Amino acid sequence: MDTGTHVVMGIALGGLATLDPAVASSHVTTTSVLIATIAGSQIPDIDTILKLRNNAIYIRNHRGITHSMPAVILWPLLLTAVIYPFFSGANLLHLWAWTFAAVFIHVFVDIFNAYGTQALRPFNSKWVALGWVNTFDPFIFAIHCLGIIAWIMGAHPGFTFLVMYFIVIAYYIKRYQTRKRVLMEVRVLIPDATEIIVAPTMRFHQWRIAAMNEHIFFVGRSVDGKVEILDRFKRIPVPNTPVIEAAKKDQNISAFLSFSPVYRWEVDEYDDYYEVRFIDLRYRSNGHYPFVAVVQLDRGLKPIKSYTGWVFSEKKLRKKLGVIPG
Repeated sequence: MDTGTHVVMGIALGGLATLDPAVASSHVTTTSVLIATIAGSQIPDIDTILKLRNNAIYIRNHRGITHSMPAVILWPLLLTAVIYPFFSGANLLHLWAWTFAAVFIHVFVDIFNAYGTQALRPFNSKWVALGWVNTFDPFIFAIHCLGIIAWIMGAHPGFTFLVMYFIVIAYYIKRYQTRKRVLMEVRVLIPDATEIIVAPTMRFHQWRIAAMNEHIFFVGRSVDGKVEILDRFKRIPVPNTPVIEAAKKDQNISAFLSFSPVYRWEVDEYDDYYEVRFIDLRYRSNGHYPFVAVVQLDRGLKPIKSYTGWVFSEKKLRKKLGVIPG
């Protein structure tokens, strides 16, 4: 989920913790647990700092090792070790337990969006992405905010957030059922599909669709239960040419290919250079495919400039790449 949602989730979990007698009976423990649940709800995303280096490193590593099984065990121990000296009268066991819950819930809920996590590392490096909810879901964020407001106005935080969690669980079940219906509709339209990706959007009844059969990529959407195919692309295998092989060695192209399961490719030849482009088909927006990876290679197949990330116009992409000959 996004940072804002993880913040309100941390506050909500701190409120729920007041149902724990060991927490409720001690002001010191209550305060330390609230701080710990907010921090624990954020710390797996510490790898966001990788954006300061470049998009390639960020894409390849975000939600990777920091969301792994060892990390879920180590983050609570680290946070407890940092927080406890400032609240030495707190119940240490319960402080750790609620910190662990915050970290675990962060990683767990991230599994339900389209980006997913490598939560099974080190046993499996596969990305686990169920695609039930968007990275930012207005309903989930809003109901947490309502619970926090009710707490501020005097409602009992434990019971308030307990009810809220039951509502959120029911919402997740409803999202699963809705996605399943969309998937069934896509299978009717493309009965020979070998892979189907149904990704959520911020709108409850709107989903992105990317699918493929042996020969064609399909890109579509579902609005209010109606599935529509918007684009079709001939599925052409990526050739093993010297230009393509050189492009794959670029860190931006390599990061893109490690992340994107459904994409098409283009190679353009100019007087002084080649340009290789990979285009993710999962994120169609207003007729444009904004998530791309591009590399320019000179005639000796040495990289000149490359980029991977989100660009919403050709003009902005050219700006990212800098001045281009011709």
